[in-house]
Amino acid sequence: MTNDNDAANLQAPADPLGTDASTDVSRGWDHIGAIIVDATLQRRQNYHATVKPRVEALIAAWPDAATTSAFRQRLDSGKLSDVIDWPSPGRLAQIEDITVVFERQGIDTVTELRDALGDPAKRTGLREALAAVRHVSPKTLDYIGTLSGTVPGAAADAAAQEE
Repeated sequence: MTNDNDAANLQAPADPLGTDASTDVSRGWDHIGAIIVDATLQRRQNYHATVKPRVEALIAAWPDAATTSAFRQRLDSGKLSDVIDWPSPGRLAQIEDITVVFERQGIDTVTELRDALGDPAKRTGLREALAAVRHVSPKTLDYIGTLSGTVPGAAADAAAQEE
């Protein structure tokens, strides 16, 4: 027996290069707040049941938080926990810490994040700063690249395996 969600949970066929092109579409965001929240919540969570609905709720509630500076203003309101329905202070602190890294690195837009991750001179410093955030693993670093559109879908698949 199948249900409507079965098709969404099936792995997409690989393209001739062996990557899942649909992953980048389903796991990419043009919204800094969404990237930060997705990357933070994905650890040991079911993506379709837990992470994606919360990221979509964030975008719906805070469409203006597409830049780090706008996301910061929204974070300072203290309402993120309500918006994403997430009470755990640990994950909320991690969201704050990743936001601080982006601010310190001068990354305000997804394009700037993508450019920083694509520039070898900037990538190392950014990855080191993000790696200093509690619970940001090498897989999470790659996953942030996937969410911003710089890393192939394999990283998203690897991060999903942490569910």
